[in-house]
Amino acid sequence: MIDLIYQSSTLPPAHSGDFTFLSLFLMADWVVKSVMIGLALASIWSWVVAIDKGFMFYMLKKRATDFEDTFWSGRTLDELSTALGSDTRDPMARVFAAAMREYNESRSSGTARPEATHGRIDAVMNLVINRELAKAERGMIVLATIASISVFIGLFGTVWGIMNAFRAIAATQNTNLAVVAPGIAEALFATALGLIAAIPAKIFYDKYSSDIDKYGGRLEGYADELSAILSRKLNKGG
Repeated sequence: MIDLIYQSSTLPPAHSGDFTFLSLFLMADWVVKSVMIGLALASIWSWVVAIDKGFMFYMLKKRATDFEDTFWSGRTLDELSTALGSDTRDPMARVFAAAMREYNESRSSGTARPEATHGRIDAVMNLVINRELAKAERGMIVLATIASISVFIGLFGTVWGIMNAFRAIAATQNTNLAVVAPGIAEALFATALGLIAAIPAKIFYDKYSSDIDKYGGRLEGYADELSAILSRKLNKGG
């Protein structure tokens, strides 16, 4: 089976002295070409995800700062809730809206105990926070996968390229550098592409994982502050 695959592969031209990236790609057989194309697409995909998440985190931080400025501007919670209306584009605003909705429903019923109401408000806010963090984590599995497997895919292309170099030696009965250079060059090119795909993906994954943790802490800190404010209002009877 392996012999059939070898026979279907085209030996790299021994006379070629052009080692530009395009030439290395064109000289490679179909297996190494497939590896190169896959790694190039993976690299592009990781950059698309990284740019999208960079813009997303920029907007999240900006909107959170704007909302916090509004929240601590001195207006009452009812005034803030009325002013906010249906404008809940920011996750922090959605946490506030969910907490106020539960608070107002419990206050209007007039039958719930403050402790039970406070527990429901905390549960609602935690549910919203978990949902928002799950949204922020979308695409992270792509970065993690590319970072972890690209090197191994590149290594496979490297091994295959070196095998092509030995096949060229066997076919020509010549160990001249011109014979083995094309196979070695395409092998090293596959390695380089694997690193080019894996390293940025790993950097982006680590950075955005840290950003998610920091943003999650910011949401949880705000929820704790809002919970304390609503708890005091409940203990005072509204």
